[in-house]
Amino acid sequence: MSKSLTKRSEDYSKWYNELVVKADLAENSSVRGSMVIKPYGYAIWEKVQAQLDKRFKETGHQNAYFPLFVPKSLFEAEEKNAEGFAKECAVVTHYRLKTNPEDPTKLMVDPEAKLEEELIVRPTSEAIIWNTYKNWIQSYRDLPILINQWANVVRWEMRTRLFLRTAEFLWQEGHTAHATRQEAIEETVQMNNIYAEFAEEFMAIPVIKGRKSESEKFAGAEETYCIEALMQDGKALQAGTSHFLGQNFAKAFDVKYTNQEGKQELVWATSWGVSTRLMGALIMTHSDDKGLVLPPKLAPHQVVIVPIYRSNEQYNSVCEVAKQIKLNLENAGVSVKFDDRDTHKPGWKFAQYELQGVPLRIAIGPKDLEKGSVELARRDTLSKEFVQQSELVSIVKDLLLDIQDSLFYKAKAFRDAHITEVNTFDEFKNVLKEKGGFISAHWDGTAATEQKIKELTKATIRCIPSHFKNEVGKCIYSGASSNQRVLFAKAY
Repeated sequence: MSKSLTKRSEDYSKWYNELVVKADLAENSSVRGSMVIKPYGYAIWEKVQAQLDKRFKETGHQNAYFPLFVPKSLFEAEEKNAEGFAKECAVVTHYRLKTNPEDPTKLMVDPEAKLEEELIVRPTSEAIIWNTYKNWIQSYRDLPILINQWANVVRWEMRTRLFLRTAEFLWQEGHTAHATRQEAIEETVQMNNIYAEFAEEFMAIPVIKGRKSESEKFAGAEETYCIEALMQDGKALQAGTSHFLGQNFAKAFDVKYTNQEGKQELVWATSWGVSTRLMGALIMTHSDDKGLVLPPKLAPHQVVIVPIYRSNEQYNSVCEVAKQIKLNLENAGVSVKFDDRDTHKPGWKFAQYELQGVPLRIAIGPKDLEKGSVELARRDTLSKEFVQQSELVSIVKDLLLDIQDSLFYKAKAFRDAHITEVNTFDEFKNVLKEKGGFISAHWDGTAATEQKIKELTKATIRCIPSHFKNEVGKCIYSGASSNQRVLFAKAY
């Protein structure tokens, strides 16, 4: 099968879809809108999980697991949350199949096995978790509760795309309970900051931190904090959200605690999450027309070694040295794959690892043995150099750091060049059409104006940036007064 990809400039969406499949990250399954995450793609997700999990635990959170199914009555308890997810819910109504009497080779739903209460396949877990917290919380001594779960959720999307939007996806969802409003807000901000640090330090993706508008915030939240990233096609991608839920779920599920004065008070809540959508962000931020470009900190293999040989004798001598190089690099903390398969030629392997975004490739053959050198190729710049084997470990470690930094600063330069300030609606529409990216503009703060701009341009308010200062101006659409710019963009 040819590994050549559609060029991004020709069809960005087709390029993305081809890359996910050809790089062996994921594929569509027999279930409409759901995907199979393949070992190479899952290895990247495992690294994402490991780093985030480490950060969660460092800030006092513990992992737990809650049921996949939510009784409909519980799901309905918090009205805004239920209404927000109602159109995406998968519902279980029966618990048994039986042989179809008209065709014994087929099965049918047993009408006598109807559930007394319908079950929602979780689109998010607030309802089942807060119903549980009611039993866990009696006194101020029980607070705070800092829980995270790694799970799958189902949201019945009609238009799906691998990693970016699927009917079932993997994520983590944190759910915390606090004695005070301030403590809950501090938790919400802290988790959003953790997401931002992870995105920039490990994914090499620059993000903008801020808050969502009223129309874009999480259903059932008082405030939603977010991190927004910009993809190479000029569209934004929401990379993580953290929600201050106030006392909405505590009221819905009657979760109270006795304070130090002996009085009953409602608990304050947060929830926060990131999903396998981060895989899509990783792909679209860094990759090129030749395939994936992975930051070393998340690459399943930071280095691949490919032996070059013509005879069994050469193969044996080259492999002996290559295995020692692998051992030396691994002892220095570098993850290495040695591809000694004799079923594929070196050229095929070079193309494969270029497509899969392995940060560094080492090629070693008989001539390199004579010179005590190897050929070292960078995936991000496609540059090659010959390096002495005696210096290889230190050079590889330095290059991996350089690649990680270079990817971040390249993406940041692109993002910064695509934040455009406008003052009129005509300017807004022109930038959206000709350039894309984030558009910094004044907005009057009303949902009506936000909705009208969305209807006319398909652009939405991605966030109200936390680093933007108050600035008096006029809304680009209504002309009404505004005291701060916000960021608009078309988004995934």
